[in-house]
Amino acid sequence: MLLDFLSSLRPMFRDEEIILVLSPEDVRDPELGIEDGYTFDIFLRRPRRRIGYVSLRLGESPSLYYLGHIGYRIDAPYRGHGYAAKACQLIVPMMRQLQLQSVCITANPENTPSRKTCEKIGCVLESIAAVPPAYRAVCSGAEYKCRYILTIPP
Repeated sequence: MLLDFLSSLRPMFRDEEIILVLSPEDVRDPELGIEDGYTFDIFLRRPRRRIGYVSLRLGESPSLYYLGHIGYRIDAPYRGHGYAAKACQLIVPMMRQLQLQSVCITANPENTPSRKTCEKIGCVLESIAAVPPAYRAVCSGAEYKCRYILTIPP
């Protein structure tokens, strides 16, 4: 059903610079509390080239508290152009269709570009949370995570 929705929104998953293409990668991970989710590969429109990804993780769990509902990565040569922010904004209609009222995005405190991405898309810093040792492996060893909240407008 959601795949039909995604197909119908194809024009909304692109802008003048990037295109999001649904990846076959399975985001579900019951061990982490990720009930479902979607990963989109981010492509430049011209020249057509994969430059990263954005993921939406659905569920609630202690792991997701530190990992966040949205994750993104832009390959090093393409950073600094706002592509992660654009990708996050492009999936807002899908989040609205899923009736999400808010999502969390986390960033390491020293990751200034990721923190700026969160601010650029309208997130509010909720807290800087200490990551308990049991969850550090999920967070690539991070001891602290900035928890940003993105409110999804109706």
